[in-house]
Amino acid sequence: MKDQGNDTTAPDGPPRLGELGLSNFAPYLMNRIMGRYNASLRAEMSALGLTTPKMRALATLAVIDGVQIRQLAVYAVVEQSTLSRALDQMANEDMIRREPDPTDSRATRVFLTDTGRAAFESMWPHMAKTYAHMFKGVPDDERRAFVLTLQKMLNNVRIHDF
Repeated sequence: MKDQGNDTTAPDGPPRLGELGLSNFAPYLMNRIMGRYNASLRAEMSALGLTTPKMRALATLAVIDGVQIRQLAVYAVVEQSTLSRALDQMANEDMIRREPDPTDSRATRVFLTDTGRAAFESMWPHMAKTYAHMFKGVPDDERRAFVLTLQKMLNNVRIHDF
């Protein structure tokens, strides 16, 4: 019996989602994977008083310290308003410090403090373990190819030059 409201065929265009199936639709799979990744870290983050936006900011700053707030929002994949609230809390908790950008009077740069770095270092083993679990049974060459494909996809869709 054909579902009248959910036709899965597209006579002159790309296949419809019902024809592809969720298990073959990369954005769905990426969202499921990231949802599980974040959920698996939630208990450890909570024990440290961290939220997903705070953790993403700490992780980004652990690699690119002193980034402008607008860039941090992009790298951390957090809406700027949400990040702003998280940064306020993190500053109050002495995890970050803000400094005016010496080359742009309208911009602010964010730096990790020792407290912020310690929080990230406490989380990293959990993050690394969860990352390794995601790739369980995936040979190194496939993992490298997958990450390269993700990098190409990001390059295709990104709107910033970083």
